[in-house]
Amino acid sequence: MAFSVRNVPDTLQDLWDLLVAYAKQETVDPLRNLGRYLGFGLAGMAMLTLSTFLLAMALLRFLQTMVGGVFDGNWSWVPYLIVIIVLGGAIALVLSRIDKGGIGAAEGPVDGRTGS
Repeated sequence: MAFSVRNVPDTLQDLWDLLVAYAKQETVDPLRNLGRYLGFGLAGMAMLTLSTFLLAMALLRFLQTMVGGVFDGNWSWVPYLIVIIVLGGAIALVLSRIDKGGIGAAEGPVDGRTGS
């Protein structure tokens, strides 16, 4: 089919519309999805941080008041040390569970084999 002079502007307009739609599909939509992913991640991080802080304060208050005066006088610093050790253990556990893959990384074998 031969193009006539009247069809060339229409064809160019269709080509431009197709190019704009493709650019939006490949740039704007993934960024919008990444923003949603980041928003939920930040909200979850804030909730976990707040809950960890409140649990640490509850443990400290428990150790200071409910253990029958064991940590009175010169031993009043021990509950703080216990809370620091517990939080350090929690941090170590979390850091040991972090995967080095990142977003979109290929997942390993499902059945537990190393692939060799």
